[in-house]
Amino acid sequence: MAKLTYREAVRAAMREAMAADPRVFLMGEDVGRHGGAFAVSMGLLEEFGPERIRDTPLMESTFVGAGIGAAVGGMRPIVEVMTINFSLLALDQIVNTAAALRHMSGGQFSVPLVVRMASGGGRGLAAQHSHSLEGWFAHVPGIKVATPATVADAKGLLLAALADPDPVLVFEHATLYPLEGEDADDTPMALGRAAVRRAGEDVTLVAYGASVHKALAAAAALAAEEISAEVLDLRTLRPLDVEAIVSSVARTHRAVVVDEMWRTGSFAGEVAATIMEQAFDELDAPVARVASAEVPMPYAKPLEDAALPSAEQIAAAARALF
Repeated sequence: MAKLTYREAVRAAMREAMAADPRVFLMGEDVGRHGGAFAVSMGLLEEFGPERIRDTPLMESTFVGAGIGAAVGGMRPIVEVMTINFSLLALDQIVNTAAALRHMSGGQFSVPLVVRMASGGGRGLAAQHSHSLEGWFAHVPGIKVATPATVADAKGLLLAALADPDPVLVFEHATLYPLEGEDADDTPMALGRAAVRRAGEDVTLVAYGASVHKALAAAAALAAEEISAEVLDLRTLRPLDVEAIVSSVARTHRAVVVDEMWRTGSFAGEVAATIMEQAFDELDAPVARVASAEVPMPYAKPLEDAALPSAEQIAAAARALF
């Protein structure tokens, strides 16, 4: 199977979808001539032309709203929001319109919209461009939230999102774009299914996005101490694969939930509550959480590294459960 990078996998999914369905098009800031802020759409303008690779004004409320209108009108738009902080400028469009329109129309309208955006810290871009707000959107009924951690999922989950009749937000952690891995196979990928990335018997490390790789590093360190850690990649936050979470905890009897959101109100809290509600009798220790420090993300790299969850913190949280 061919090797490619995470950004190439996203590009391959968009190319495949646009070649197969003339209704699919990409719109966003600098997605055309400049190939996107993270070079994800490089070359697509030359291949599909300006009608289907559309550069937009620097106004998220306008072009996300236009994407919703296009979706209601029968198209299958992919809207790229440069980084997650800019999605705040389109919250009304996403939460009050895209998420609610099927319900408010009594099922008469669907909004087959995909919104892609880069998220997360670790790139030295300071407080305004380093947010992890996936849990905010996962709070809202009517939309789905995908958080691919691997190259195969970057392609497979985007293709699944494009096949969905309702709005799907895809959060691509920006530190993963250079990641190399295997291409997705031809098996259709479904939203709402977690994946065990490493089997274990003593503790479950629950993570998503870039934190999956930190959890895998922590599991490797714990293995040297004869602690067998299972790593569960959530893949999507809404729908959440509760069955996979409960099943893993039933095997290991301990859980550490890793989340790059701030600890207060984090999605990790939702996962921890789910474990307590549905797998309490399986637990041999309280559920632990590892999240970002409760500060705006620092610009200086040593401070940024200290603010973000680390493999060392995850391993330490796991050790404390024994």
